[in-house]
Amino acid sequence: QSLAGEIVSIAINADSIATWAMTALDDLARGGLPLEVVVDDQDFTQELLRSGQVMGCVTTLSQAMRGCTVQPLGAMRYVAVASAEFASEKLPQGLTRKNFNQQPYLSFNRKDDMQAEFVARCLGLKSVSLQHQILLPSCEAQVRAVRAGWGVGVLPELLVQPALETGELVDVAPGHALAIALFWHCWNLESRVLARVSHALLQTAERLLAVTKQT
Repeated sequence: QSLAGEIVSIAINADSIATWAMTALDDLARGGLPLEVVVDDQDFTQELLRSGQVMGCVTTLSQAMRGCTVQPLGAMRYVAVASAEFASEKLPQGLTRKNFNQQPYLSFNRKDDMQAEFVARCLGLKSVSLQHQILLPSCEAQVRAVRAGWGVGVLPELLVQPALETGELVDVAPGHALAIALFWHCWNLESRVLARVSHALLQTAERLLAVTKQT
């Protein structure tokens, strides 16, 4: 089965789009490949593949579906950050068991539980229910909000590293990172186009994503 002439639809989580996936697609797009990128939370992109809406997806799920192949991409490392002013005023000691639930957290949407998972692991708690969340469906919007002092963001290290280096943002849980393993699933088709998309994503992920497990 060939996909020649068709738009290649793939589902990618917003954090990957904001950090490494666009780089992977650069040459394909410049080469004239008709492409549709659908955005969803990394835990839910596989539903789009299952329902046939896309031909491939980046997801956190490692189990291959029937008729699909799966390959590991590497791990996206997340760190907890706040603006320098917010950190010095509200979190001078960083996140602690006493203060974590007095802070507002930036989340992608209601399905996004990354912040609670990060805080629980960082502080050695079984589970955490965060009292105050601000929902913004874009990585770039979250970074802007964190810079403006809205609250704490649990964001990809790749995205916030430059602002951490300049001191504009501060790591409020130093030594802690949440490494989320990502996988590429795609239909098991004899398609040169889909193979090129897979190769581009895997090659770039290998270069930019972490190979580390949970820390």
